[in-house]
Amino acid sequence: MKATKPSERFFATVNPATGETLERYPLLEARALDRILEAAAGAQRAWAQSRFEERAQGLRAAAELLRRRASAWAELMAREMGKPLKQGVAEAEKCAWACEFFAERAPRWLAPQPVDTGSGKSFVAFRPLGVILAIMPWNYPFWQVFRCAAPALAAGNGVLLKHAPNVTGCALAIEKIFREAGFPPDVFRTLVIDERQAARVIRDPRVRGVSLTGSVRAGRAVAKIAGQALKKTVLELGGSDPYVVLDDADLEHAAQVCVAARLVNSGQSCIAAKRWIVVKARRAAFEEAALARLKAQRVGDPHDPATTVGPLARADLRDQLHRQVRGSIEAGARCVLGGAPLTSRGFYYPVTLLTQVGPGMPAYGEELFGPVAVLIEAADERDALRIANDSAYGLGGAVFTADRARGERLAAERIEAGAVFVNQQVVSDPRLPFGGIKDSGLGRELSEFGLREFVNIKSVSVA
Repeated sequence: MKATKPSERFFATVNPATGETLERYPLLEARALDRILEAAAGAQRAWAQSRFEERAQGLRAAAELLRRRASAWAELMAREMGKPLKQGVAEAEKCAWACEFFAERAPRWLAPQPVDTGSGKSFVAFRPLGVILAIMPWNYPFWQVFRCAAPALAAGNGVLLKHAPNVTGCALAIEKIFREAGFPPDVFRTLVIDERQAARVIRDPRVRGVSLTGSVRAGRAVAKIAGQALKKTVLELGGSDPYVVLDDADLEHAAQVCVAARLVNSGQSCIAAKRWIVVKARRAAFEEAALARLKAQRVGDPHDPATTVGPLARADLRDQLHRQVRGSIEAGARCVLGGAPLTSRGFYYPVTLLTQVGPGMPAYGEELFGPVAVLIEAADERDALRIANDSAYGLGGAVFTADRARGERLAAERIEAGAVFVNQQVVSDPRLPFGGIKDSGLGRELSEFGLREFVNIKSVSVA
């Protein structure tokens, strides 16, 4: 996020399909921010004492609002960050699923667990930590928030949202959803604040934890501040997911999944298939199959039902992606498709394929956020695994093979990532923990593991 100068006391949202300014939102002044922090702390203390049934009722009501108005939320996402409408509807519906999932599962996962210590009564209780600051990115402006907020609220925490500036409208809409769903007014609040103010909120004793999804730079900055204040953090910092295609893989299926996984959300996803690693014996055939699918994509207006790839969310993101592509080509990569920004109005970048990619190139070692596919040839399985793990990131990954036992073994034991899928696209799923290792961050979201990240795991023993 661009740092805000003291004189710039507002955020402006811009339509990435046209470059036109949509709205200006004033930043919170210091006194207003303090009042919100105090109100949130008080509301959370009451919320922590609420019954699970009350929390579940609120989450189910939020799910109903998400589904009933999915088209409106999709329109908002399309305007603020360029997401194709069909994908925006799917995102809203996925948020509804997460709300319903935690409404159903949280009571069981947060119930006291008895422990036999040989004397008296002992058990483990799971109590809310307090108010959690959620610092969220623009690429999934609804899902990223609900992925954090649904389990946090189910556990009895309060949530303060500091969203990416370019999706401020989405951030305020989410606050309204929770209010309309019947949550106490200050249990979930959106803060229109800059980085300097966010640092102050992290340090504030009324905030007990921080969940951030964003860049490695942002993660390190937040971790430093939170560490000094001894605040619990969960950090999801992106990735450069390897999709490994082995010698016995079904190439048509692998190509279909790899292309879909690379272009999901117009390529702007932490768990997109950012590196296709294909063994030498199958590389040419895979490239041909994947190239045909890449050429069939349609880049265009996110409101057009035929569009599969929308604009990038901001002009600076498009420019950064192009620098990475050009730097890779200058270092020896071959551009098979695309490779130059489109001249139409808006922040569009063409579907691109780079081959002959190797160490030292941006396309090999950096995260490329956009519709740029990277094909890397490996000598054999061993070499493919070496390349897959030759990355600072460790968020997700996939392996394609006709031998399911082989795939399971490599996924579980050999590929260094927080999630590895066999013969399928990596996705975030409320039933599975989500998070990474290495520079992809720490901690987990979703599932039972994510639910318990922001609770006090308390031992209780009664003689």
